[in-house]
Amino acid sequence: MRKLINGIVEFRRNVRKDYRERFGRLAQGQTPDSLFVACSDSRVVPNTFASTDPGDLFVVRNVGNLVAPCGEYGVSTSDESEGAAIEFSVLNLNVADIIVCGHSECGAMHALLNNRNEIKTHNLKNWLRHGEKALQLLNEGHTLDSSISRHNQLSQLNVLVQMDHIKSYPAVQERIQQGKLRIHGWWFDITKADVYSFVDSENKFVLLDESGAKKLLAKLTNK
Repeated sequence: MRKLINGIVEFRRNVRKDYRERFGRLAQGQTPDSLFVACSDSRVVPNTFASTDPGDLFVVRNVGNLVAPCGEYGVSTSDESEGAAIEFSVLNLNVADIIVCGHSECGAMHALLNNRNEIKTHNLKNWLRHGEKALQLLNEGHTLDSSISRHNQLSQLNVLVQMDHIKSYPAVQERIQQGKLRIHGWWFDITKADVYSFVDSENKFVLLDESGAKKLLAKLTNK
């Protein structure tokens, strides 16, 4: 808590003046480019590794970067929070991109591998069921990178499963069909501070270095 409070003082003293004009504009409304679905893990900081400014990202964070799929009548099969964020970002904010970002060394993935039914707390045990499909795929022998640890393989598969969950929402389906929305899968390697993007044609996560970023941007421009 001490670090947070001192950080606020530091922000007021040295940073706030640089952001005052931007926040003044943002007070009139937000127009983020993307919805960013990430894990609550304190080591995963999207605004840092993506070098974004206030107002650029509409962010949803939860344990395991999970999204409950859409059920009947366009209603989420679980807590409505993630579904509400998806609908609001797509229908009200008109975001052009949705990014699901998983990460290495994810505690939620460890919990799934170790049998979530062994978890003593009801809410966490229940919530992690939205990652069970990824675990099933892993147990069936699916992997995107056999060189990494099993829990990290699960984390990468989980990104793809959550992308499918997002695509189950009618508002998302409609915008994709109209060519107004794209869904992306990213994976953050905490050890190396590297970000990878899933490339469907290669069926793997590709490092977003200068070369990888150039190829991805060219692909997005051509669409």
